[in-house]
Amino acid sequence: MGAIAETLAGFAAEFESAAIPAQVRERAALHFTDVLGCGIAAVGLDAAPQASELAWRQGGRGEASLIGAGPKVPAAQAALANGTRCHALDFDDTHEAGICHSSVVVAPAALAAAEVTDASGREMLAAYVLGSEIALRIAVAAADELYERGFHPTSVCGAFGAAAAAARLFAADRVTTANALGIVGSFAAGLFEYLSDGSATKPLHAGWAAQAGIQAARLAAAGATGPASVIEGRFGLLASHAQRAGEEAQAIVAGLGERWEFEGLAIKLYPACHFAHASTWAAGELADEHGLGAADIGRITVRVPPEGARLVLEPLAEKLRPKTPYDAKFSLPYTAAHRIVRGSLGLAAFTEAAIADPEVLELAARVDAEPLGDEGRGASRFCGGARLVTNDGPEFDRFLAAPPGSPSMPAGPEEIRAKFRANAGLGLPESRAYDLEAALQHIDATPRLDRIAEDLGYARAASRAA
Repeated sequence: MGAIAETLAGFAAEFESAAIPAQVRERAALHFTDVLGCGIAAVGLDAAPQASELAWRQGGRGEASLIGAGPKVPAAQAALANGTRCHALDFDDTHEAGICHSSVVVAPAALAAAEVTDASGREMLAAYVLGSEIALRIAVAAADELYERGFHPTSVCGAFGAAAAAARLFAADRVTTANALGIVGSFAAGLFEYLSDGSATKPLHAGWAAQAGIQAARLAAAGATGPASVIEGRFGLLASHAQRAGEEAQAIVAGLGERWEFEGLAIKLYPACHFAHASTWAAGELADEHGLGAADIGRITVRVPPEGARLVLEPLAEKLRPKTPYDAKFSLPYTAAHRIVRGSLGLAAFTEAAIADPEVLELAARVDAEPLGDEGRGASRFCGGARLVTNDGPEFDRFLAAPPGSPSMPAGPEEIRAKFRANAGLGLPESRAYDLEAALQHIDATPRLDRIAEDLGYARAASRAA
């Protein structure tokens, strides 16, 4: 059996666009639309602007567009800035089995590389799908161990997908693509330590991995080499980051091109950590159905999978009072309390004013957790439940095997487009957002991406909007 990277490289470089199943291409167009909408919303709310400002200040050859800025910049800088923007609100899609936000890494890299090569929408979309598939398969193989050791699968695994997508659009052959994968393995990084103080490092993980993919593909094209055993080798990704044996790696390429991990992507309907969605949804539904307000509830008990608990419930004392708006996205006590008190959990829930809301914080202080029981067996990674204990005595309990938006409860095309319109409306005039939505809806048949790139560059923060 050959090296894993060589097999993945052949898939990225040689798999025919027409052979991608129609349902995968159609879903890919929706996910690509969703992730760009998240990036535009981040511009509108002026979230994570630093990478974009850096790219703009550094300048250089005008190759690719920045979301929210007119002048083009070098492709790697565009990928860094756009990946960061798209992940800034934690509103982008997630793969359930791999616990990986692949789109915010691969889509910005594919878009930047497509602008460099003047690729069609179909060519760009194929690179996005194939790169995502590679990232997700690696994530599925390593996610549990990566989480256990504090590595972020989005950036660690996403970098491989970005390199594969960029290499395909740069017309790299199998050997060059394998070298790009070998090179990018040395760039794979991203630590969960941002959870300790609510810092906004996580969005940079996506941007850095997207940038790494572009650079690795270009280095390989220039003749740089990388180890073919970058994934399964003695010092490869699985051993170094996940402490897994290399012989287990063959699962990464099993059914490649026949079974699509891409179909395991879930659309987020809350702009918060996906592990908080099911329990928050359950708590909100129970409160709505039984007419319960904060004053009626004595205690809320939530339950999520262990890997989720580490992100959204631990340490519980700190999660009861988020330090920053970004920290609040990783606080299940906060998200559940806000949903009950304010009746919704949208982008407005994650501002300095919102996280200081005394009524929300008072209810959040009455949230505790218990281990997930047998109900979690066979359920989604993002399953969860909530029990509301009222002051009058009755208790109400609900468990969701998966939150809405998951593959088992998928968001429909119109629901995804409505989310896009709401997000795009934060940074674009209504008419421009409408035109961009229409263009993205037909991206698989778009001969050039110029107009899409122009619309993305037109996005403005509300404070700077004309």
